[in-house]
Amino acid sequence: MATIKYPHLFEPITLAGTYFRNRIFSSPTGWEDMDRNCIPSRDAVAYYERKAKGGCASVTLGELVVDSKIGKSGMRHIPLDDPWATYPLFRITNAVKAQGANVSAELAHAGLYASRLSGKTGEESRGLAYGPVDMEKDGRIIIGMSEEMIWETIEKFANAAAFAKYCGFSMVTVHAAHGWLISQFISPYINTRKDKWGGSIENRARFAVEICKAIRKKCGPKFPIEFRFSGSEIFKGGYDLDTGIGFARQIDGYCDLLNVSAGNHEVEEMYTVTHPSPFQPDGVNVKYAAEIKKHVNTPVATVGALSDPDLMEEILASGQADVIEIARGLICDPDLPIKARTGREKEIRRCMRCLSCMAYLMREGHFYCALNPQAGREMEARYEIPPAHKKKVLIAGGGIAGMEAALVCHERGHEVILCEKEGILGGKIRCEDHVPFKELQKCYLDRQAEAIKKAGIDVRLNTEVTPEYADKINADVIIAAIGSKPVVPPIKGIHLPNVAGAIEVYKQPELAGENVVILGGGFVGAELGIFLATLGRKVKLVEMGPKLNDGGNDRHVRGVKWQLIYKKVETHFKTKAEEITEDGVRCSTPEGEIFLSADTVIYAVGQKPLLEEANALKFCAPEFYAIADCVEAKNIMNATTQAYYVARNIGRV
Repeated sequence: MATIKYPHLFEPITLAGTYFRNRIFSSPTGWEDMDRNCIPSRDAVAYYERKAKGGCASVTLGELVVDSKIGKSGMRHIPLDDPWATYPLFRITNAVKAQGANVSAELAHAGLYASRLSGKTGEESRGLAYGPVDMEKDGRIIIGMSEEMIWETIEKFANAAAFAKYCGFSMVTVHAAHGWLISQFISPYINTRKDKWGGSIENRARFAVEICKAIRKKCGPKFPIEFRFSGSEIFKGGYDLDTGIGFARQIDGYCDLLNVSAGNHEVEEMYTVTHPSPFQPDGVNVKYAAEIKKHVNTPVATVGALSDPDLMEEILASGQADVIEIARGLICDPDLPIKARTGREKEIRRCMRCLSCMAYLMREGHFYCALNPQAGREMEARYEIPPAHKKKVLIAGGGIAGMEAALVCHERGHEVILCEKEGILGGKIRCEDHVPFKELQKCYLDRQAEAIKKAGIDVRLNTEVTPEYADKINADVIIAAIGSKPVVPPIKGIHLPNVAGAIEVYKQPELAGENVVILGGGFVGAELGIFLATLGRKVKLVEMGPKLNDGGNDRHVRGVKWQLIYKKVETHFKTKAEEITEDGVRCSTPEGEIFLSADTVIYAVGQKPLLEEANALKFCAPEFYAIADCVEAKNIMNATTQAYYVARNIGRV
């Protein structure tokens, strides 16, 4: 008999007569790339199929709307009241179930947050929106639902569930979390109705209970209903855990699985509670599920910042939850379940929670992951490509791009030599290894280094690739992944002894005095400010622009912004450093000149690609590729993606 390290995680569970092969469920994730009728592309089929292939028990399609006229929060939601969706949904459900997983449809209605956008991207609309009561929200008039409309909406949820069942879904997930319509009825702060739909918790829960009853009546007892809600909205003005417990008691017995999330993603401060950021610990929201489980008989699922199978096993073994739901963790590594089951947990590519996936989804329509270059490109990676003609590949630079390129080249059968001029693989980003909220980043770098060691790749540390060295290697292919160097801003006083670069201070935090000014409001400077503030320093952040520079990741910046507030980092926007002195920095602002006192001034104003150094190698081999930061200093996602595709194509001809 095989020894399974995580017996609770891989114990099957049966819900409403439906068998689930383990306790790992893929939490709802939506899809943005669709046609004008909101019908998903074939890329969506491959995306959801890939999760099932990795071994999870259930895959959930996120935010399928039950009322496409007044229930959509944006332009792109799959409609469950449009028969044109039938065949595309069958393609998804058949693909997922063929891999041995169940598939669920998340039934959503945005309520007072609906109809916010018209047909043109970003154009504001004043479309009608309905909620529990008449109110004004963000300058819009919200109309309170009549009794008749409430019952019509309940029927629409039931019809949507029946349609989902017809289209091959194994289960439905009723979305009552994060500020959407049902949670608006649950909230005592929003729902101030005086009839049977408001007032007591029993009345405020009535809408949810009637939806579950209507679905059960229409779909039968052998069709599982998962009910997703926030155990607590946490923020001031949202409902608390006591309300979450009270609601759970009301819905108990009317559904088959209680999916306990947290927060309200319509409140900016709460976005990185609902989608935990790197600043929060693993399993940060488990406590809400654990507390609610004490008060109900229905099985309970927990979600949020879960990618460590040891922690997941402990949650189940200790009775805090019955099911583990994972969203970003299965985007980062869809093979997480099969790796955990087969004793390869150290090979799991654990999500850094950087929110690149969400940022790219909203901007470009696909979940592009910083660490998994196949995410969002599952259709391209669905089939094997022809074997490569074996080549000798020299890779200059053992950072993120260099390591990814080395692994892919080795997998394709090439002879690989990886050179790194420092004494450790990982690149300059290793300076953040000891930063608490960068633990998962370090975990990724260590994982990649270990995979390279396990593969037996020829690694040469403390070795800089010069043209002379490259000539001696006589490689068929050279990949230059030598990165970038910090930009030193041309400011008077920049070379004073009280001035240092961000990388230096990350490596040696003791270089920073008690009072610090950081020049540069990108992620490097802002996160360094958070780190130093955690160590007790008083930090001022100076940025020439009107806000933090998100570098294209408008999701992660939300967590950074609030951490700066929590850590009391003083921010100065539209502020230009004119001169550094021994006592601080003289700055100009639209209101005039200011002086920011400081013991230490740190610059974090960007990176300069080492393109000239890379190009010195361009004729040292028949094939040459300069990739990632040595061409354009961007982000981890850019590095891994370029490295993956360049390496994948070597030996094609």
